[in-house]
Amino acid sequence: MKTYKTLAAAATLALAAIVPATSHAQAVEVLSEDFDDVEMLTGWSLMNNSVPPGEPWFQGTAEVFPAHQGAPTAYIAANYFSAAGGEGSINNWLITPTLDLIGPTTLTFFTRSAPVVGYNDTLEVRFSEGSGSDPAGFDTLLATIGGATPYPGSWQEFNLSLPYVGEGRFAFRYTGDAEISNYVGIDTVSVLSVPEPSAYLMLGAGLFAFTMLRRRQA
Repeated sequence: MKTYKTLAAAATLALAAIVPATSHAQAVEVLSEDFDDVEMLTGWSLMNNSVPPGEPWFQGTAEVFPAHQGAPTAYIAANYFSAAGGEGSINNWLITPTLDLIGPTTLTFFTRSAPVVGYNDTLEVRFSEGSGSDPAGFDTLLATIGGATPYPGSWQEFNLSLPYVGEGRFAFRYTGDAEISNYVGIDTVSVLSVPEPSAYLMLGAGLFAFTMLRRRQA
């Protein structure tokens, strides 16, 4: 019969075998969205808090510019009519479904504007812990695109990293003065999360406990 020390050593070896180095852990895709049909989005929240409120985010318009990939209209867009009549303060939210983030996470997306001289758009990318959709909860600002600098006039990729474990949601906030804003599109959104070593440690602890239980029952 194996001794306690022998069992412990065996469990330790098994644990070492299943715990990969963090840099070699395989990323898990927890979100992939190409916006082929905005009306069929599942779990997303579209909320227009502009003053006065106008149009929410809508299906991309091929005549303005085509999608990053796929069908010409396969992207999501917002414009200066986010504020009714194109006058007022834009505050138009596009919020991802609730995501289960299991370790260091990267949000990747493409965005661009329809550049017109004299106009410049602003897009904020934010994060909120938990599953809520209240804009007030998105108090972690990850990036601001446009605003003080020109918004990309062709599709540009952005990669934003977040060290967080648990439920959470990302938000795209189209904002600014409607009179100097124009039109933006977002496409090819992906969220990759890399399991933390602690997840493997928990699995190893479970295997060790199971081994000890089997020993007692023998």
